[in-house]
Amino acid sequence: MKLGLHIGYWGLYMGAEEQLNAARAAEQLGYDSIWSAEAYGSDAATILAWIAGHTSTIKLGSDIFQMPARSPAMTAMTAATIDQLSGGRMILGLGTSGPQVAEGWHGQRFGKQLQRTREYFDVVRLALSRERLIYKGETLELPLPDGPGKALKLTIGPKQERIPLYLAAIGPNNTRLAGEIADGWLPTFFSPEHVGLFQPLLQEGAARSGRSLEGFQIAPTVSVHINDDLETARNLMRPGLALYVGGMGSREQNFYNTLVQQYGFEREAAEIQDLYLAGKREEACLAVPDALIDQVCLVGPRDRVADRLAAFRDAGVGTLIASPLAASKKDQVTQMRTLAELVT
Repeated sequence: MKLGLHIGYWGLYMGAEEQLNAARAAEQLGYDSIWSAEAYGSDAATILAWIAGHTSTIKLGSDIFQMPARSPAMTAMTAATIDQLSGGRMILGLGTSGPQVAEGWHGQRFGKQLQRTREYFDVVRLALSRERLIYKGETLELPLPDGPGKALKLTIGPKQERIPLYLAAIGPNNTRLAGEIADGWLPTFFSPEHVGLFQPLLQEGAARSGRSLEGFQIAPTVSVHINDDLETARNLMRPGLALYVGGMGSREQNFYNTLVQQYGFEREAAEIQDLYLAGKREEACLAVPDALIDQVCLVGPRDRVADRLAAFRDAGVGTLIASPLAASKKDQVTQMRTLAELVT
C-alpha cells in the first residue's frame, strides 16, 4: 500500500508556506503522491503546478478537479500542461462536485450525472490522445453543429503515454461507473469494514467494459492523528465529520449523510444533521460517534493505527491518501513521518 498526502484547500487549513513544506517533507519521506483539492476558493491546478516546480519525484494528484468548473477539453489541456511541467507526474482525479456548488457557483445544471461523467471522461481521454475532438453524446457534442466550430486537437501531448484518470464517487451508481471507466476510485469516508458494499459495484462496472480490476487503484482520503491520547485524536476528527455529515449539501441531498447511514449510523446521521442545520455545530460535533471515527479515520496510539492500516490494506486500498491533522508544522511532519514508518 502506497502513501499519498492530501494538502486540502490553500488558505483554509494550510497557507502557501505550509503546503510547500508539507510537499517537500512528503517527497523526502518517500510518499508516492501529493493531492490538492478545490471547492470555491483556491483551484487545485494552480497549486499542483506550483508544487511541481518545487519537487522532483512525487506524483501530483487532483482530488478533485470539479467537472462543472471546466470543459473536458480544458481539463485535458490543464492535465497535459502539468504533466509536461512535472516530467510525467500527473494523476487526474475528477468528480461532479455537488448540486449546490455546480449550480450555485459554476452555473451548470446537475442533472444526468452518470451520462455526463461518462461522456466527460470520453472527451478528456480523446483530447489527451491528441485525436481531433469529434464527439456526439447526449450531454456533449464537439464541434457544435450548425456553427463555425472546428474539430481541433491538443497541440501538446502529456509526458506520460496515458495519464491515470480517477473518479471520486460515493453513491452506488457512480462507484459502479468508476469500475467501468476509470483507472482508480477516490472514495470519501472509506470504511474497510464495509468494503463489501463497494467491491461488487466496482467489479460489475469493470465487467461492463470487459476488463478486470487488475491495476485499478482504490485511493481513499483518510484523516490521521497519531497520539497516545485516543480521546484527543478522536476530538480532532469531529468537526470535519460533523461538517460533511451534517452540513455538506441540503437536508434532502447530502451524499455523505447517506453514506454514514449505510454504515449503520442512521440515527446518529439524522441527529448530526439536525443539530448542524440548526446552527448547533458544537453539539453536532459531540454527536459524532466514536465508532464512526474509528472506522473512517486513523486515530490513537501507534499500535492501534498500525492495526487499522492493516485493515485498509486488506480491504484492497492501493494508495492511502493521508490528511494529517496537526497543531503545528513540526507536528504535521511528525505525523507524516510516523505514518510512513507504520506503512513501511
